[in-house]
Amino acid sequence: MYAALRARAQEPDPPLSRALYIAGHRCGQATLAACDALRGRPGVDIQADALRLGDGMRPGPALDALLAGVARTLREADCLRGWRDELLDVHDATGLRLGAMERAAVRPLGILTRAVHLNAWTPDGRLWVARRALNKATDPGMWDTLVGGLVASGESPDLALIRECEEEAGLSAEHVRGREPLRTVLRMHRRLPEGYQVEDLLVSRCVLDAGVQPANRDGEVMEFATVTPGHARAMAANGEFTLEAAIVVISDIATHGAGG
Repeated sequence: MYAALRARAQEPDPPLSRALYIAGHRCGQATLAACDALRGRPGVDIQADALRLGDGMRPGPALDALLAGVARTLREADCLRGWRDELLDVHDATGLRLGAMERAAVRPLGILTRAVHLNAWTPDGRLWVARRALNKATDPGMWDTLVGGLVASGESPDLALIRECEEEAGLSAEHVRGREPLRTVLRMHRRLPEGYQVEDLLVSRCVLDAGVQPANRDGEVMEFATVTPGHARAMAANGEFTLEAAIVVISDIATHGAGG
């Protein structure tokens, strides 16, 4: 099952997409729609095989302003799914930070994101899972890891995980004090209606103390449940988890067996 899930998370570039360069650095894979929307904008150079933003610029306020303008243009052209008013860091292929960009704009441009997940277990070996709210822009109503979210601009993955624990499950740093270090499971490449998801999946695991009851605080979770490893595998096989959650859950079960 894990091999099949990994295969679903490794899709080729979207048709007619172009390599994205920001300030001369390779950063993503822009959709044809995004390229068309940005045509003629200052600081944008559209070539036969590339979309180039801010050639000759250096990281700093001017480049950030250009990226903000690009995001607004994509929004006006209906290339985005919603608008989050959240910034994500933009890195090149070597990990160099170039700037920050509106979260909703990264998929049409195929920019790498980092997602942190927590697989939390009960002392008797059951896995905590969370069902996404019906008003979520992506995968509404599907089951997810107990905690999952993107690393925001200026955050480390560890800080992002603690923030998401508090927002999504009402868990403090003390609740997850015994968690394992984050590890990268894989880098996803998946075509989406709005673009291309290029995302590193990072996961930690822990055993929550008996009696701990998660409580959502940001309105993005509609319910919590605990399931056995066998039930989690069945949920993944039936498509009840998001693809990301299925990958990190099945990876955990395959590596560790029961959670306790």
